[in-house]
This record gives sequence, C-alpha cells and structure tokens, in this order.
Amino acid sequence: MSRKRFSAEEIVNKLRQADVLISQGQTVAQVCKQIAVTDQTYYRWRKEYGGLKTDQAKRLKELERENARLKRLLADAELDKAILREAANPNF
Repeated sequence: MSRKRFSAEEIVNKLRQADVLISQGQTVAQVCKQIAVTDQTYYRWRKEYGGLKTDQAKRLKELERENARLKRLLADAELDKAILREAANPNF
C-alpha cells in the first residue's frame, strides 16, 4: 500500500469532516475508515492540528520548515568555528 502525504490544508479539512461525522453519532473507527486514515493517524493529527484553521496550519508548516533550515545553518556555522579554532591552536 502506498503512503500518501497530506498537506496541512488537507489534514485540517479531514479533521473538520471527522468532527462532523462524530457529532452525527459515528464512532472514531467508522470515521477513520470514511476519511481513509488509521486511528493512530487521526489522533496524531488531532493532537497537532486540533484547533487550527487552514491558513494557520499552512503557516505552522512553513515555520517548521524555516526553523529546520535555520538549525542546519547554525550547525554548519558552529562546525566551521570549531574547524577554525582547531586550525588556530597548534598542538603538535
């Protein structure tokens, strides 16, 4: 079975659809089957995107991507500093 990656907007829409179905009296298992995700995925999404709107979820993903990029840049800068410090300290 191939794995599908949902965008933040799709996740929020599926959660909204799930909330409607649950309020109509369906169980979580039935709802998960209808929106084509596992129970575990549903609960993970609900924990992460529970009260967000579509635009907020999109912004959250953008910020997470930017944060990861900045962390990589910082790690590279720290590595460069360590290399320069090692080269400037002649211990032979």
